[in-house]
Amino acid sequence: MQHLTTDPQIDRVIYTHMYTPRQTRTHMQADPQIDRRRIREIAPKIVQLLTEWTETFPYDFRDERMMRSIKDLTHRLALGDELSRRAMQRMTQRLLRKLTTLGQYEESLVTTSGPATEKLTAQKAKQQAARREDVLSVCSDPFVLAQQLTHIEMERLSYIGPEEFVYAFAMKGPQDNRKLFFSKRRASNLEAYVEWFNRLSYLVATEICTPVKKKHRARILEFFIDVARECFNIGNFNSLMAIITGMNMSPVSRLKKTWSKVDTAKFDILEHQMDPSSNFYNYRTALRGATQRCLTAQTSREKIVIPFFSLFIKDIYFLNEGCASRLPNGHINFEKFWELAKQVSEFLSWRLAACPFERDRKAMQYLISTPVFSDDELQLASYESEGPENNMERDTRRSLRSSLYRA
Repeated sequence: MQHLTTDPQIDRVIYTHMYTPRQTRTHMQADPQIDRRRIREIAPKIVQLLTEWTETFPYDFRDERMMRSIKDLTHRLALGDELSRRAMQRMTQRLLRKLTTLGQYEESLVTTSGPATEKLTAQKAKQQAARREDVLSVCSDPFVLAQQLTHIEMERLSYIGPEEFVYAFAMKGPQDNRKLFFSKRRASNLEAYVEWFNRLSYLVATEICTPVKKKHRARILEFFIDVARECFNIGNFNSLMAIITGMNMSPVSRLKKTWSKVDTAKFDILEHQMDPSSNFYNYRTALRGATQRCLTAQTSREKIVIPFFSLFIKDIYFLNEGCASRLPNGHINFEKFWELAKQVSEFLSWRLAACPFERDRKAMQYLISTPVFSDDELQLASYESEGPENNMERDTRRSLRSSLYRA
C-alpha cells in the first residue's frame, strides 16, 4: 500500500490550487484583482478539505513542517478572501487545542506507568499483605468498578488516531518502520491501549494471588466474576476479556482450593461468550448485538461499544495482509480499502460515545497505578498461597524464592 507522507500531501494542495501557468503569470501579476478573484473561488474548497483533514487526522499535524504549511496557506488565502482566512484561523485554534490535550494525555501515561523499580516484589508484598490495600478496600461494588473500567477504556480509545492503524500495518519499507513513526509522536496510543489490557489482566491475577487467606481469595475471585459480567452488560468487551485472561493465568488457575469455594457457573457463561473457537463466533455475535443497540440507542449507556481490541487489531491486520492492494490487472483493489475504511470508521464512531457513569477517582487511580506482579512474582505468590503439588513445583518455588528474595 503506497502511503504519502503528510508534508508532500499538503504541498500538493497548495501547488494544485495556487499554481499559475507560465504563459498567464505576467497577466495575473499585472492584474491583482483577477488573482484575488481566483483565490476567492478556491478558498472555501481548500478550507473544507483542511478542516476535514485536521478533524479526522489531527495527529498528522504534530510535525512542525505541517504547521508551517498551514500558516503559509492561511497567509496566501488572506490575500483574496478574509472569510476563509478567519475560518483557517479557527481551524488552527481547534487543532492546537486537540494537540495540546493529546500531549497532556501522553505525559500522564508516562507518569502513571512509573519506573519499574517502584513495583513491589512478591516478598515485599507478602510482608505487607496484612496491611496492603486491595481492590475490595477501594471499591467493593462490582457495578461501580465495571463503570470505572469503562471510563478508562473509553478515555484511552478516544486518543487513538485512525492514522495509527495505517502506520501500524501499512508501513512495509525499511524506512517506514514503526519506531520512526512512533518516535515522532513520543508514544503510541494504540500500543498504550494494548498495554492497558495486559496491565488489567496482571492486576486481576495479582489481586487474587496476594491474599494469605483462602476465603479472601475466593471473595476476590467472585468479585471479579461479577465485574466481568457487568462489563459484558455494558458492552465493555475489552475489560471483560482482560479479566477472563487474568483469571485463566496459570498462577490463578492452579489455586484449586480457592476455586472450590467459588460458584463458577457465572464465570463459565462468560468464558463461553468469549470462547475463541470458530473465530470467536459467540463474541462476534454479541458485538453485533451491541453495535445494533448503539445504532438505535435511546440513552448514552446504550451507545457504549468497546471491542476486544486485540482481536479488532488482528482482523484489520489479516484483512490488510490477506488481500492484495492491487488487482491482477494493476488496478487498485478498492474493495479491500473500502472494507478497511468501514472497520476503522466503525471504530471511530464507537470512540465518540460519552461515558455516562459517575467517576470514582480513587478507584480509577487504583486501577491505573497500583503495582502489579511480574510473571515470576505471580507464580511465587501462587505457591505461597497454595503449596506446590509435586517435586517440579517445589523446585520452581525454591528457585523463585532464591532469585526474588535476593532481588
